[in-house]
This record gives sequence, C-alpha cells and structure tokens, in this order.
Amino acid sequence: MQLGMIGLGRMGANMVRRLLKDGHQVAVFDIRADKVASLVDEGATGAASLEDLFTQLAPGRVVWLMLPAALVDGQITRLLPLLAPGDTLVDGGNSYYRDDLRRAEWLRPSGIEYVDVGVSGGVWGLERGYCQMIGGSVAAVRQLDPVFRSLAPGLTAAPPTRSRTRGGSAEAGYLHCGPAGAGHFVKMVHNGIEYGLMAAYAEGFNILREAGIGNTEQERDAETAPLRDAAAYRYTLPLAEIAEVWRRGSVIGSWLLDLLADVMAADPSLSQFAGRVTDSGEGRWTAIAALEQGVPAPVLSAALFERFASRGNDDFANQILSALRSQFGGHQEK
Repeated sequence: MQLGMIGLGRMGANMVRRLLKDGHQVAVFDIRADKVASLVDEGATGAASLEDLFTQLAPGRVVWLMLPAALVDGQITRLLPLLAPGDTLVDGGNSYYRDDLRRAEWLRPSGIEYVDVGVSGGVWGLERGYCQMIGGSVAAVRQLDPVFRSLAPGLTAAPPTRSRTRGGSAEAGYLHCGPAGAGHFVKMVHNGIEYGLMAAYAEGFNILREAGIGNTEQERDAETAPLRDAAAYRYTLPLAEIAEVWRRGSVIGSWLLDLLADVMAADPSLSQFAGRVTDSGEGRWTAIAALEQGVPAPVLSAALFERFASRGNDDFANQILSALRSQFGGHQEK
C-alpha cells in the first residue's frame, strides 16, 4: 500500500521502517532534512515539502501524521489546500479524543476521511511491533487494514487467551474501537493505566530501597517521628536482582518490569535520572473523563499528581505546610 508519513521522530521513523520492510511504498516528510535523507537511504521516497509529498501519492491518498498533539491542528490547516475528496488523514500521535471529534467534523464536508490511531510501542516498536487502537469510519479503517497489520506485533506476540474463541484483529495487535475519537479515547485510558502501573513499581521499589533505615542512626527530637522498631528494618536488598526474579513466574511480571530490570542491571542506583517526570496529557485527560463520568479513579489520579510533584509543582504548597506548623506549634524546619 502507498502512504505518506509526516513526522519522523522517535516513533514515526521506525514505523516507516517497519512498513518498508513489509513492502509498502512510503513517501516521507519532516522539517529535518537529515531524517528524510536517512529513510530515503532505506527505501522510502523523500519529499522536500508538503507539496512535494502530495505529488508522489496517487489519488485516494493516505497521509499519516506522527506529530505532537499541539502541532496537529496547524498541520491540518496547511494540508487542507492539498487534500482532495477521497483522501484519508490519519493522526497517529497522542491527540485528545475530543479534538478528533472536532477534526472529523471539520474534514467531513470536504469529503476527507479522518482516522485516529492510538499507537503504543515506543522506541521498541520497530522490533516488537505497535499495538494500535483505531477510531474512524468502517470504510476508512478497512482500507488501511494492510498498514495496521504490518505495523502490529502479530499473532505470535502473546499466547492465545484460553477462554477466547480465536479470530479478530485484536489477536494481531490492532483493533477498530469505534467511530472518530474512539481510538484515542482507548489510548488515553491505556496511558492512564500506564501511569498507575509505573507509580506502583516506583513506590514498591522505593520501600524496598529504604528497608535498611534501621541501620542508620535516627534523630531524636520533637520534629522527627521515631522509628518504632529499628531491628525490623535492617535489610540491604539487591534491587536489581529482585526486579530480575519478579520477571519469572510472578503475578506482577510485565514488559514494564522487564524494562526496569534492564536499566537497573546497568545502573542499580539509577544515577543517570534526576526523577523529574513529565506527562504528555493522556493521564490528565483520563482523570477528566473519570470526573465527568463519575467513575472513581483514585490510583490513576494519584499517579498523575505524583508526576506534578516530581517537577516541583508542590514546592509552594509544602512551604505553606511548613509555615503553618511554625505558626501554630513553633515547629522548625529540618
């Protein structure tokens, strides 16, 4: 199948490589000419501009965007004069599903199909394949099936579910979830869950790391809660080995744990990381959806707020706490 890819960052470029490997014809464009040149060397057709990209695609064009969510509307505005009825525009980034609803309505009068694809796989997708959660019309999604199938991990990525009747694209790693916005809605919740899973591992390993607190001299003053039983906390635990053993037969085994074990094997103290954790929006949008639906989501919300705290966004709140303790109790900071 032929398509154009705009955006050759961490995921876009490797998605192109996976498509080329499966025999698809891909024309590529990025504002960084070196990214385009690299993929041309690997078999893609390069474009020097958006206009150039469109000249290389046959009518009934498929244009796939792999861009940060904040750039998508501007890119669509630039593409509109080049798009024609029967073309399909795919947003494979992490857009807010409400924006998909608006964009589908925006493009519909022009006869342009809009498909939203939540893509999970990160920098490992070239090797492992990409899980895809898809929103759009039945006709548009069916047309793109060869592309989704090539990008997906395939049937061998996971063992069959015992109680499930075989069949359907979900087994291969991609799924048409519903009309416009459905793909990014499912990916939004997927990433909200990811926040919670990552936070659980982080908190658990932090507790393991502090299991030797009883081996250090404890301060004894009015400002410090006493450690009740120091003898109960005299462990120096091998965190990297614990991550490794949990990978085998444990009910909390996962690909996230595999990745953690890998990085801990190389750097057990994680000295290369400062601990400042950003968020690209999906966790926030998941929390908003939970609020609007009236659905409790305390774990996912707490994980999101912890990311805010990691960036120092709670510093002033902590200053207020310290000031109030000083005012009502004469407590001093330590």
